Amino acid sequence: QVQLVESGGGFVQPGGSLRLTCIASGNVVRVNVMRWYRQAPGKQRELVAALHNDGIIHYTDSVKGRFTISENYAKNAGYLQMNSLKPEDTATYYCNGNLIEGPSMMYRELWGQGTLVTVSA
Repeated sequence: QVQLVESGGGFVQPGGSLRLTCIASGNVVRVNVMRWYRQAPGKQRELVAALHNDGIIHYTDSVKGRFTISENYAKNAGYLQMNSLKPEDTATYYCNGNLIEGPSMMYRELWGQGTLVTVSA
């Protein structure tokens, strides 16, 4: 069974950095899109960044210039490098992916379990 597993969250002081990793495990034929969302307590889940396999990238305005999304789709992996972190970046970060699962060749949209990022002095 295909699933997404995140790692890399934790506690960091303002101005610090973290790198989140999302691995699509199982029989994955191809990852088409990988996205990172976040949800802070009491707030709605928001899209942070997205990376399509044709190279198209999207960032929400609040993270532009600080966060970088990247991928190694040969390894079914996606990454979110977060620099210059601010307390308002504190949230649970979720990986979301559109992929093709083998051997059925079915299109799937999956969510990871989430990883908590806390930015505080």
